[in-house]
Amino acid sequence: MKVCKLHSLALVAGLLVSASAMAGGELNLYNWSDYIPQDLLKRFEKETGIKVNLDVFDSNESLLAKLKAGAKGYDVVVPSDYMVKIMRDEGLLEKIDVSKMPNFKLVQAPLNKPDFDPQREYSAPYMWGVTGFTYDASRVPGGKLDNSWRSFFTPPAALKGKVVALNDVAELYKAAAIYLKVDQCTEDPKQAKRIQDLLEAQKPMLAMYNSDGTIERMQAQEVIMHQQWNGAAYRTRQKLKSAVFVYPKEGIPFWNDNLVIPKGAKNRDNALKFINWMMEPKNIAEASNFTGYNNAIKGSSAYFVADLKADPAINPTAAMRALFVPNKNCSAKANALRDRVWTKLKK
Repeated sequence: MKVCKLHSLALVAGLLVSASAMAGGELNLYNWSDYIPQDLLKRFEKETGIKVNLDVFDSNESLLAKLKAGAKGYDVVVPSDYMVKIMRDEGLLEKIDVSKMPNFKLVQAPLNKPDFDPQREYSAPYMWGVTGFTYDASRVPGGKLDNSWRSFFTPPAALKGKVVALNDVAELYKAAAIYLKVDQCTEDPKQAKRIQDLLEAQKPMLAMYNSDGTIERMQAQEVIMHQQWNGAAYRTRQKLKSAVFVYPKEGIPFWNDNLVIPKGAKNRDNALKFINWMMEPKNIAEASNFTGYNNAIKGSSAYFVADLKADPAINPTAAMRALFVPNKNCSAKANALRDRVWTKLKK
């Protein structure tokens, strides 16, 4: 036990060394697609001498499945809030005491003590945002849709085959639950059946379920409506000015993605350096400017580009914040119900 404590203290002390100190070696990063700028990774490489290898995934569930299947090649991965607790409970994460890192003092509430990791023993905050939907106002009947999930789940007939839902059970199920005023963690089969019926009724209107390429698909006007994260919507509007991101009046899922180290990571020290480096205001701001999402680091907004800082979808008003519905960690029974709905839906 004493040896472990001394080793932990040595690792934390090592983080006090300037980020510019050349460490060398590699870092294998497993992140969501299109979710970190290459220029930022190159700057990290230049400042530390650590070579970054990037691989991508498209859902928390695919991330979990890969790690549970025994993938050992990753040093830092980027799960969402609810998935951090699941991965911790499955024994898939290293305990790294992020709260003791030099830059943790810059993490703002409430993400300094989130419910899924209240002491920040396993995770550091990356981006936060909400999941609503975007539509092309130039191509919908009347040029406007209601600020309601109804517009997404029961869209106008003219949009048939031009709507895309995320290929993400948590995001789609939760949106449906919010719309139907059902607990996202319901254990009642009858309530889960209501969600099933809603999603089955929507299915003929969809072009696909896909979480990749949401920005490009909308900008190319391949589709008219897309379930989308607010940061992706911000980037969509950079080329498609008629894109409208909706904060549904029934409520909107609020989430936070995180940096964690998987159990048995080969390059643990480099992973610790990277996580602390990403909590520097300038560094995380560069990620925010690229992704279009906000972050929890004090002082980072000073480095935001002007349109990001001014966009209410990214920096929401108090009325918009009141619509936030945080992710919850559901019981095994509730998750089993949700998974059954998803399996039937995807047949």
